[in-house]
Amino acid sequence: MSVHDRAETSSQVAAPPAAGRRLGLALLVIATAQLMLVLDDTIVNIALPSMQRSLHIATPHLNWVASFYALAFGGLLLAGGRAGDLFGRLRVFRIGIIVFALASMAGGFAPDATALVAARIVQGCGAALAAPGALSLLATTFPAGPARTRALGVYGAMAGLGSVVGLLLGGTLTEYLSWRWVLFINVPIAVGVLIGTSVLVPGDSEHGRLDIPGAVTATLGIGSLIYALTRGNTNGWTDAGTLACFTAGAVLLAAFLLIERASRAPMLPSRVVRDRNRAGANVVLLLLGTGMLAMFYLLTLYMQIVRGYSPVHTGLAYLPVVAGFLAAGGLVPRLLGALPARAVIAAGMTLSAGGLAWYVAELTPTSNYWAVMVPAMLAFGTGAGLTFISCTAVGMRAVEPRDSGVAAGLLNTSVQTGNALGVAALAAIASIVTRTHLPGHTITTALTDGYVAGLLAGAIIFAAGAVVALVSINARLSGAEAAGR
Repeated sequence: MSVHDRAETSSQVAAPPAAGRRLGLALLVIATAQLMLVLDDTIVNIALPSMQRSLHIATPHLNWVASFYALAFGGLLLAGGRAGDLFGRLRVFRIGIIVFALASMAGGFAPDATALVAARIVQGCGAALAAPGALSLLATTFPAGPARTRALGVYGAMAGLGSVVGLLLGGTLTEYLSWRWVLFINVPIAVGVLIGTSVLVPGDSEHGRLDIPGAVTATLGIGSLIYALTRGNTNGWTDAGTLACFTAGAVLLAAFLLIERASRAPMLPSRVVRDRNRAGANVVLLLLGTGMLAMFYLLTLYMQIVRGYSPVHTGLAYLPVVAGFLAAGGLVPRLLGALPARAVIAAGMTLSAGGLAWYVAELTPTSNYWAVMVPAMLAFGTGAGLTFISCTAVGMRAVEPRDSGVAAGLLNTSVQTGNALGVAALAAIASIVTRTHLPGHTITTALTDGYVAGLLAGAIIFAAGAVVALVSINARLSGAEAAGR
């Protein structure tokens, strides 16, 4: 038996197949959970005007409803992933889903803005516990090889599609029912996921204690950084509070690194991050997240403010992105089996950059949807799908079973931090350009110029991601190994 064959056999033993269980149902459970958690990044955005009118939320505080979810979600992901490794991934996953569902119900019944924001924070905490578990449970439930490869493709598609589905579902629920249903809808989905968790394989947990100092400094450090990015876009980048949060985030993250170096049981073991391929995949996902959610934010404003689309019309307009993601999910296993991973990831980032560049070249206040937006959305969706799924495969490759939760948490943290960074930075660019162009132009022209400037920045970020992939990633995976360890 060759070394490769022994490694393949060992990989299969490490994650035994779910004998006698319905893998199709297991995949449905994991994919649904991931979709539910990710779509809450955007499902609330379309409902914000209705929430503001209903609860009399002050305009400066309106963005808190969306940003504080990302704050809690992104800040706690590493701690949530490590908690799953230590205390049982399935147990922590279930706790996260329950917390998420209860917070969603509380948010739906919120009588005022304070209660709504508090519910969104608790929602983010639940998501941070559940999201790393979804990916690590996929690895323990599906045997290495084609079954896990297909499951990873579906997982990646759902994770990427969450933002688009959130826009579509949020628009439909807000227009035909009430803004409260963008939160209530999570409850029946969560109940279905909990019922279905009986088909998942929990895997082994590591005996040990949670690194409390590391968890606290990582959570507060990442949270401070995300809050600073959010605050900077509304209060200004030279605002004392913004600068203080940036400083606190830098100090706390530096303290986290020192604590991890000295700890006997670190929350983020060095063996997880020192692999160049895993590090490269996380940096690329950070850059993908930076441009992706910002693109949805800017295009949603363009369609609703400049073009006058209704919430439902706006959601439906994103269907080409869905088609692109789904196409990518079917292509990735074949591409990874035929090409180096860096080639697939770089091609995906380049394709996404090309989609945004098409907007830069063609988008005007009166652009034809079919000629301008559809081709750009298809290119972006396909490229983002190729990148997300391939980076997930590389990021989870060769991870020891005891570290799968924290590795999954790191991947999710990269995306969530990128989301917060991108929305803050690209929205700021759009605002500056709009204010500069407003004298002598119509409001719709000035707004469109601003959105185009933000999208240009996104295209540059995606192009940088392609370069990072080519330089840092040297792994080559077969289709069967794409999701293996």
